[in-house]
Amino acid sequence: MLEPTAEILARIQFAFTVSFHIVFPAFSIGLASYLAVLNALWLWKRHDRYLELFNYWKKIFAVAFGMGVVSGIVMSYQFGTNWSVFSDRTGPVLGPLMAYEVLSAFFLEAGFLGIMLFGRKRVGNGLHMFATAMVAFGTLMSATWILSVNSWMQTPAGFSVNDAGQFIPADWLAIVFNPSFPYRLVHMVLAAYLTTAFVVGGVAAWHLLRDRGTPAVRTMFSMAMWMAAIVAPIQIAAGDFHGLNTLEHQPVKIMAMEGHYESHPEGAPLILFGIPNPSEKKIDYAIEIPKLSSLILKHDLNAPLDGLDTVPDDQEPPVAIVFWSFRIMVGLGFAMLGVGLWSLLARFRGTLFEARWLQRAALVMTPAGFVAVLAGWITTEVGRQPYTVYGMLRTSESLSPIDAPAVGASLLAFVVVYFFVFGAGTFYILRLMSRPPETQDASLREGPLRTAGITPVQQADRDFDSVE
Repeated sequence: MLEPTAEILARIQFAFTVSFHIVFPAFSIGLASYLAVLNALWLWKRHDRYLELFNYWKKIFAVAFGMGVVSGIVMSYQFGTNWSVFSDRTGPVLGPLMAYEVLSAFFLEAGFLGIMLFGRKRVGNGLHMFATAMVAFGTLMSATWILSVNSWMQTPAGFSVNDAGQFIPADWLAIVFNPSFPYRLVHMVLAAYLTTAFVVGGVAAWHLLRDRGTPAVRTMFSMAMWMAAIVAPIQIAAGDFHGLNTLEHQPVKIMAMEGHYESHPEGAPLILFGIPNPSEKKIDYAIEIPKLSSLILKHDLNAPLDGLDTVPDDQEPPVAIVFWSFRIMVGLGFAMLGVGLWSLLARFRGTLFEARWLQRAALVMTPAGFVAVLAGWITTEVGRQPYTVYGMLRTSESLSPIDAPAVGASLLAFVVVYFFVFGAGTFYILRLMSRPPETQDASLREGPLRTAGITPVQQADRDFDSVE
């Protein structure tokens, strides 16, 4: 058995850390917007259930946000340790974009987060609502910058190359708004909203199935199912547009996603399932629909589609990984659509809160958004291989001059620490979710039971004097 190289270990390490990281922003982006909506609804309607839900989910948001920040900081160090050549070559372009994310989005989130979490009774409802909206806006702005960075790596534009081989900015608008950026941003933000919707819906379903159908829980479930029913079909349409853009700019990735080892000059089939066979360049046991892939990708049943037989072997991505991750993402997307449509039917019949099988389905689908996001990320990133900057800089050329044992040791340390730290954080989030929203008792006073300088003895003496 061959020993893994430094490149393979570095790629595994980055995949491991970014997989942990991506689930937290995907959740916090949607949850921040959900909190802003809940706060606005409470200010507008003054129904206690909206305030209960806001106070319930803000605790979970705080923990998820903190874990996202920590995992993001750790992940960024790998650019210097394992991928220093990539950092040197792309730094003039990607460095400022990453700095803009910190200086604008992260500072905005961090600056208003404390007010959102603790400041309602200290700054007033108006400023508190503004702070909540700014946190939500900050998460969206953060996604915008990060997606711009990653999209530039997928579809580089607006640059030149200097004598040292570095990518130098030539047109910042072309860099930020590169060809795949709008499609990827929309797709990711919608994925974040769906991820949050199914977490919220799953938590509500958990409590409904345990006869904890308080007004707050019912509202939680209703709002989540509305989001699933509305956003899921929009996400499928956005994914289709994103696929067409990928076909234009990264056709090899589409070949791997579709499993097209061979070219199809008279219309390509849509391969639903099968087993990629890279040694023989074919899909074994393929279940396919004739010419449907051409219809989807080019809106013409007989449109020709090139296959991987037109690409040199050293430019092919790992087909099996991309093939299956794409199908997991799409399958979960249609499952989300099914739950959303099911909820509409139950709502129309007036049985939304009594439909036990719908609630069981929502509970099962709780992690579906996270899995779909991870599958989509794997499709995007592995499908870009063997490049870090598509068509311009190979992954093998991006690696630091580092030995495999050093990368392996740091990878092992990451695995141990991540599972301990983030496992504990995830366990705490699940504990919070297992408890239903609670109505705060307005009769209880906040703060100390007695003011400073008044001892129990002094207070007792005053009480005795008042009796006399």
